[in-house]
Parts: sequence; structure tokens; C-alpha cells
Amino acid sequence: MIEAKENSPAPEQSDVRVALLSDKGPVRSANEDSCGHRTVPSATTLVVVADGVSGYHAADVASQMAVEVTLEAYERQDTSMRAEARLARAAQEANISIYDRSMVVPELRGMATTLTAVAISDGQLAAAHVGDSRLYLVRGNRALQLTKDHRSGKVALTRSVGRELIVAIDKITRPLEPEDVLVLCTDGLHNVISDGDIARLASDADPDGACRALVDAALAAGADDNLTVAVVRMPAGPPRPRPATFGDRLRRLVGKAR
Repeated sequence: MIEAKENSPAPEQSDVRVALLSDKGPVRSANEDSCGHRTVPSATTLVVVADGVSGYHAADVASQMAVEVTLEAYERQDTSMRAEARLARAAQEANISIYDRSMVVPELRGMATTLTAVAISDGQLAAAHVGDSRLYLVRGNRALQLTKDHRSGKVALTRSVGRELIVAIDKITRPLEPEDVLVLCTDGLHNVISDGDIARLASDADPDGACRALVDAALAAGADDNLTVAVVRMPAGPPRPRPATFGDRLRRLVGKAR
């Protein structure tokens, strides 16, 4: 288990590095995944990944709307709100927008998508999540899944954005440490590579290289779905103090005895 440490220094927001990569994969004729990110004036880094629900019309439209509306709606929200509430409201606005559009346009009826979004500010993570895309925290070469998959078995989603007028949104908050890495990915990726591989490949110091390595690994493992991944790397903080050794303690005791 990865545990948050209360006294860790907050990383500088301006040095947060983000990379995103989406691939339709070797089987699907179109890419129904979408992703996006931006930094808003309040120095908050936003990243959103969405996977349109296949089997319905316009899955790609649903995922694209989820990303665009969430990013835009977050920026419009009152800046005095807590980030997790602000992000959840933005995600709910995306849900309503997709639902309303599907009710008006017959060709879009039934469209829906997963949605996993993060907002990072002052070393704090806020996340909003619906569906079976995932958010991982990678620290110390270990990957901790922060989100819960909303699905029954391996396929059927139990919760998605746009299917109903109001959707239940999981909200997550967590302090981040220097050099933490966040990975947001669709099921096309996490269904075929292990959490251990995600941790190993995401630990690349270059987020662009980490994204490429993760997608390539999923393709090599036989991925048959669209694949999308976002990697967010927090900057390095000040050097951590070296733990005191027995020799250090002995020298201090000898010094006090003189």
C-alpha cells in the first residue's frame, strides 16, 4: 500500500509535466477514446480521459464531449470552491450535456462514456471518476489504483456518463509528493498489462516516453481495443535528509560525553 506522508513538501505547480497519447489499436476501425488537458489561471493542471461506450452510436462523440465540457466547465466554476467539488460539478455538467444532446439528436440516442478527470494544485490531487477507465498513483516503483471500476464482470458497465440525466460521481482527494506519477488510462490499456508493468513503464522521467512505452507494451500484449493514456509527473522536491545510521547516533553520543 502507498501511504501519503503529511510532511512532504508540496511540488511547484509550474513544473508539473503532462503527456497524453491515444491509439485506435490494431482491431477497431475508429478511435472512441478522447483525452485532453489544460492549465487554468488558478495554476491548476487539469487532465481528462474518456472512453466512449461501444455498442451504441456516437461513442466517439460522447467521449469528446466529456473531455471538452469537463475542461471548460471546471474553468467556469467559482474559484472559491474546493477542487474536488468543482471537478465533480464539471463532470456532472458533462453528463447532462451528453444526455441532453442524445435526447435531441436521434442518431446520438444512447451514447455514453467513461470519464476520469484530475485537477492538481499546490501539491494536492482531486479526481472525479465514472466508469472503468483508471487512475493510478505511481510511487516508489509501485502502482496504486485510486479509482474503482464501475462494471459487472469484465465487460458490462454499471455506471457511465450520459446514460442518465444525473450520474453518481466518485470523488477522490490526496496529497502528492515530489516525483509522484499519475497515470490515467482506458481499459484498452489496463486490461492487457499488469499494474507492475504500468508502474515500471510510467516511471520514465519523460512523460512522453512513458506514454509511448505504455501504449507499445499494450499493443505487444495483444490489445484489441482503443488505447489512451495520460502521464502526469510531479517535479522533484528538495533532497530528502539521509536517515540517521547507527554510526551517526554513536558519534552524537560520544560528542555529548566529551
